[in-house]
Amino acid sequence: MEHRLNDSVKNIEISGIRKFFNLVGGTEDMISLTIGQPDFPTPLHVKEAGIKSIHNNFTNYTHNAGFIELRTAAANFVHNKYKLNYNPETEVIITVGASQAIDVALRTILCRGDEVILPGPVYPGYEPIIHMCGAAPVMVDTRDNEFKLTADLIEQAITEKTKALILPYPSNPTGVSLSETELQEIAELLKDKDIFIIADEIYSELTYDQTHVSISQFLKSQTIVLNGLSKSHSMTGWRIGLLFAPEAIAKHILKVHQYNVSCASSVSQMAAIEALTAGCDDALPMREQYNKRREYVFERLSNMGLDVVKPDGAFYFFVKIPDQITESSFDFCYKLATSYKVAVVPGSAFSAFGEGYFRLSYACSMEMLENGLDRIEAYLNTLALK
Repeated sequence: MEHRLNDSVKNIEISGIRKFFNLVGGTEDMISLTIGQPDFPTPLHVKEAGIKSIHNNFTNYTHNAGFIELRTAAANFVHNKYKLNYNPETEVIITVGASQAIDVALRTILCRGDEVILPGPVYPGYEPIIHMCGAAPVMVDTRDNEFKLTADLIEQAITEKTKALILPYPSNPTGVSLSETELQEIAELLKDKDIFIIADEIYSELTYDQTHVSISQFLKSQTIVLNGLSKSHSMTGWRIGLLFAPEAIAKHILKVHQYNVSCASSVSQMAAIEALTAGCDDALPMREQYNKRREYVFERLSNMGLDVVKPDGAFYFFVKIPDQITESSFDFCYKLATSYKVAVVPGSAFSAFGEGYFRLSYACSMEMLENGLDRIEAYLNTLALK
């Protein structure tokens, strides 16, 4: 019966990140610098809040949009951190991770034939959903702009079919973010145009050289903000995402969310209340450690002679494979993994504009980074690059 399946689903590929992770996973002595998952445990007080909620029988359905206490905590969090103003009653939806927020946002706004502008290279979680909606991704090459999707590049990509712009920053896979001035320029360009902005700000608490600024501060009426607790509070498995949008948009997203999942886990929601209130600054000690690793990795990669843009946030480096190496990024990474037992993600997992690069995650111990980088350096030395 496979021939009867939805063609748009059959044509989707499994994420290149997971595909490569699964390919090399389980290999003895493999140092994996692949998956973007914090290596810190969920803060103890957050775990205890989740355990307490189970004992207190908070194990039933919640309001479709989530507990009002959590929506209020989320609204207060983004107000205090990023100067955003959202009504928790009507403009905040708790989702099953930021991934589900991406899904329901896109399925609410997209119609067949629409176009969606994205930066390339980009996280692979957007394009398949766009295709399933019958819309078309328009990938903008950011490689010569230090991986930044700025107003001038966006303007060149806009057509009469443009329905939305996806703005993920800090970026996965590059770690690059956008400044307040750059965001104001994008807002000015899109103001009064019938174009939605989906601002994926999941790494907003993990910035190093500048404070995160949300574009919703300048253009709330057209913006859907996506965030969550996976990266900021090391709660990947708890699956709590946060979606913020003006009421006129949010009320329709809520309908898609309702028929998609009913509601996010009640136990996870109770833990999330603790995370966003008592734990509002839980990301700070993690960010301090990530920053130390960032500086170390940047120095090591630079000393190897590799071309790399220093990331502003998240916990990734997107590294250019030397021009003298003509094989694909997948083959380069596969040989690195099989011969030197260190795994990084081929850049091709992040669109065609990622070919010729690899992504390295520094969400792991300093010891793993030291050993992994030693192995990468040894591998490059064997290639006798000139």
